[in-house]
Amino acid sequence: MDIIYFNQHVLNNLFYILVSIFFCYFISDHVRVFQKKLYYLRALKILCLSIPIILCMKFPIYTAPNCVHDLRQIPLLIGTLYGGWIVGLPLLIILLVARFIFYGFNYITVIVYVVMFIITLAFSFRFKKLNRVQKFMMSTLLTLFIGILTTVIAILISDFTVTDSYVIYFIFVPPIAMLFIVYIVETLNDAIIARTKLIKVEKMEVVSNLAASISHEIRNPLTVVKGFMQFLKEPNLSHNVREKYFDLALEELDRARFIIDDYLTFAKPAPEKVERIMVDRELEKVIGMVKPLANMNSVHISKYLVKGCIKGNSHHFHQCFLNLLKNSIEAMPNGGELCISTRICKNEIVIKIQDSGIGMTQEQMNRFGEPYFSTKEKGTGLGSMVALKIIQTMRGTLEIDSVVDKGTTLTITLPLCNK
Repeated sequence: MDIIYFNQHVLNNLFYILVSIFFCYFISDHVRVFQKKLYYLRALKILCLSIPIILCMKFPIYTAPNCVHDLRQIPLLIGTLYGGWIVGLPLLIILLVARFIFYGFNYITVIVYVVMFIITLAFSFRFKKLNRVQKFMMSTLLTLFIGILTTVIAILISDFTVTDSYVIYFIFVPPIAMLFIVYIVETLNDAIIARTKLIKVEKMEVVSNLAASISHEIRNPLTVVKGFMQFLKEPNLSHNVREKYFDLALEELDRARFIIDDYLTFAKPAPEKVERIMVDRELEKVIGMVKPLANMNSVHISKYLVKGCIKGNSHHFHQCFLNLLKNSIEAMPNGGELCISTRICKNEIVIKIQDSGIGMTQEQMNRFGEPYFSTKEKGTGLGSMVALKIIQTMRGTLEIDSVVDKGTTLTITLPLCNK
């Protein structure tokens, strides 16, 4: 029964330490202030590591007549190795104060833990430069060395008696626990570093795709303009031909400008100025803008709009739905039906855009809004990307339901503006 009782309390002490370390990493990883301010992060480490120090002493492994056995030294060593004296010294003070409150003053305790702190601090500068395996070895051997050294000091300065339980729980168990804790800490550090690198790689990939898309699409109109400029040098061109070349060159330059405008809308942050938008009125305006294009493609537009008010930027609202309606019309090259409807659902307004066009496959729906991806032969994907970005800026969602050769339904849900 005694062995089971002791093992249970060893596991309890380890549990206190591990939970505190996981909590510290969780908070520091999810609260930005701890990532920006180093002294806040150090204060968090001191707080999180002082809790297991107190709990280990409050619920020790074993209490002998002249000594209390627990794993309080593990948080002290961890804090000093990873945080230096700025973290280690406050932990030492907290440890000694809690020890005196719980069990009274003992000068041997002061000497033992001050020696622990000084030796660990001396090795902390080198510890940070070691690789993963070297840290495991150094932390384990250092803990074993400190345990033996402090035991010798206690025997020399007093009539301290070394018992079997003392040897087990003060000399042999702490190095094993230290190895386990350092392994957990290093694993957490590696996971955070790997995730940070992955985020950077993903951002660079997005930028690379955008750059490739922009350069590819702008190069085409610029090449055409260059060709027209060369033709205009010909002295024998008639006035009508010159005017035609000028008009074509201007059209190509306008196309390049539209591509740049789409890119800038996606890249720049959301506007600070937010206004109330009457959805039915603004959609009426957008529908009026796309009617000529719909007539050219033999597309009949029907609408069922209800009143609703949201918060956002009216210019971006227009641009978003212009892109979506234009995509729907272009998806019906042989004509068809385009229906725009709205309805109120609880505190949200639901906008549906239904067309009877060529539809999309599941892969195309999954890639909707990606840069450099379009279902159109000459498309860049920027229009869909901009529309999706604007919807997200207005705290809305976009859902796609599509069947090949039968049509596509876009469902945009936006939060209503409170009166």
